[in-house]
Amino acid sequence: MSVQQWKVTEPYLPTRCSLGEGVFYNEERHEIRFLDINSSKLYTVDLHKGPTSVKEIDTGMPIGVTVDIEGVDSSEVVLAGAKDGVTKFNLKTGSHEYVAKYWNGAQAEEKARRMRSNDGAVDTAGRFWVEAFVDPEIEEPTDEAVVFRLDPDGTLKTVYEKIVIPNGITWNAADNLMYLTDTTANKIWSFRYDPKSGDISDKQPFYQHEGPGNPDGHTMDEEGNIWQALFGGSRVLRISPEGKVTGEVLLPTRNITCSVFAGTDLFITSAKEDDPEQYRESASFAGNLFKVNVGVRGVQKPKARLQ
Repeated sequence: MSVQQWKVTEPYLPTRCSLGEGVFYNEERHEIRFLDINSSKLYTVDLHKGPTSVKEIDTGMPIGVTVDIEGVDSSEVVLAGAKDGVTKFNLKTGSHEYVAKYWNGAQAEEKARRMRSNDGAVDTAGRFWVEAFVDPEIEEPTDEAVVFRLDPDGTLKTVYEKIVIPNGITWNAADNLMYLTDTTANKIWSFRYDPKSGDISDKQPFYQHEGPGNPDGHTMDEEGNIWQALFGGSRVLRISPEGKVTGEVLLPTRNITCSVFAGTDLFITSAKEDDPEQYRESASFAGNLFKVNVGVRGVQKPKARLQ
């Protein structure tokens, strides 16, 4: 089977992030936002105006992912997977209001120090799925990572654990399967998903990555393809609903982290080059935001519901 290719040679926005991540598209304002987790920064870009409209916001702590909240002006407040819990982050003031903290009990302080949020997404019922793992900037990640689910009533539930680096989360169009990227296992898992309860079951391997790089964040298009970023792999793979690689976006830097659709454009974040002496060309493009038109739209992203 032939693999379709797109090649990107220049950045859309030369942000030079340490760890660009969490790129999100707001369709109402035709705006994207993304994060530099390690530098505690959030960037917004008005796509009507282009790269000159970029704004930088100090997040005060590492944020791994942001989503919109139903009934809330997302130019002012977004829901964030922050350092040690889920917060309402005010983009105007830079302040955080906790909705739920991840850790309780005797180990709470130590876990809050060592761990942080990673990726996350909102399901069709408005539940916010968010991950926390051992921060690689602090120490080597272990299997202490957790996938949480924040329900609209504010209850935070542990839904999956004993994983090292959980990453991208999406659901199929039928809303009966959930996909979760497991970075260190080089896998995407599928789970049976109950949209009424939010329960997952019947974990199965969906895609096993054998090539260079490790799977990082992913997004899904309206045809059911997963677009999987490869950290250390210089590309984003298009993976069919059958789990086969059918396309790839080639990029000029190695550490590709996350992507999102804005119309038929795919916006892609990246991170610093960890071996700049060996990979000088990669280092010169590292941490930038890239864009490529791939001719298909992404699935609609629901907003989080909070009572």
